[in-house]
Amino acid sequence: MSCPVVHHSPIPADEHRIPLHTPEFAADPHRYYREMRGRYGSLAPVELAPGVPATLVIAYRTAVRILNDPERFPADPRTWQQSVPSDCPVLPLLEWRPMASRCSGAEFTRYRQAITAGIDSVDLFSLRGVVEKLAVDLINSFCADGRADLIRQYAFPLVFDVIGHMLGCPPEIRDQVAAGTSALIDGGDAETGNRLLGEALMNLVTLKRAEPGRDIPSTLLRHPSGLDDIEASHHVSQIYGGGIEFQLNLIVNTLLLIVSDVRFGDNVLGGNLSSRDALDEVLFNDPPVANLMVTYPRQPIVIDDVWLPAHQPVVISMAACNNDPEVRSTELTGNRAHLAWGVGPHACPAQSLAYLIAECAIDQLLDVLPEIRIDLTDGVPAWRPGPFHRALTELPVTFPPAPPLAV
Repeated sequence: MSCPVVHHSPIPADEHRIPLHTPEFAADPHRYYREMRGRYGSLAPVELAPGVPATLVIAYRTAVRILNDPERFPADPRTWQQSVPSDCPVLPLLEWRPMASRCSGAEFTRYRQAITAGIDSVDLFSLRGVVEKLAVDLINSFCADGRADLIRQYAFPLVFDVIGHMLGCPPEIRDQVAAGTSALIDGGDAETGNRLLGEALMNLVTLKRAEPGRDIPSTLLRHPSGLDDIEASHHVSQIYGGGIEFQLNLIVNTLLLIVSDVRFGDNVLGGNLSSRDALDEVLFNDPPVANLMVTYPRQPIVIDDVWLPAHQPVVISMAACNNDPEVRSTELTGNRAHLAWGVGPHACPAQSLAYLIAECAIDQLLDVLPEIRIDLTDGVPAWRPGPFHRALTELPVTFPPAPPLAV
């Protein structure tokens, strides 16, 4: 007998889907989340790119249920990507790669053990010294000017060099990575950017295979899971790409909160609240990666009275779930129940690293320039469009000029 239940997506195919890739969504995503919740409940029909449908999870408890059920909601996109055009703009981020975040079962376990060992090998004590040194050097480059763009002149170069340090990346390969990253971010030539980045990271893995050191790639290559060079290069690529995007946005979004919100600015600078408190507020309200943790149901499945189709993206909105009225608390100080790090087997293994880097970068800047003020031309922050991240395009500030610090 055939199944009497009609398997379908959350809405008819011809009904409107909310596009997550537009400037309008980037400018005020929380308004869209509220409207989705009022119209659809816990699962909303969205579009990741033109013609690329997905289901967005906007209820906290539903997200936790899905993220803790990898058997029915695996992260492997291989069946889905066969139906996606090769020029799909979100395909480079979501397509299958030999790494834990794109795998399930035994593959996931093998890769997860390796990447966790690599991240755990980082010496947090010495890393703090590296971040402080890089921060002071960058602050000295603009502190006498009285103004700066904290993305271009501070947060991005700091994060780029910190991650390069953790990967043991020598200057010549770091220059290759920078060229590839620049091409990708600027959007001028993504194909060239991908090629340059791939070549640079493979060169790094080849170097570490021949000359191992005390760094993440060397730990990956030594791990009993036996990663080959291609597998190791994909893990290094994930740390560079995902690490830079997450860490940069975490620092910048928190600085925006501190310098624009009197409630936080006065308290952090006055010592009543710490930069960690500000970081946790951002991880609740505007997490650096707002929508991701993508899974692909193995078969049609009912969640909250909605049939989800097989092998189609189910995207967790960490930002929307954190603000779900059913679980949202009015007191966020010391509250770390947000989903910004994910939950379940795919939860981020680099939380301690991310907190340390962000706290140190923010504290160093505010110690030297405590009177920093935001300087937006239109008075409104400009957010970079995209379905997954929550990222400013710039963060211009002014401050009383200060002499360079002794290094």
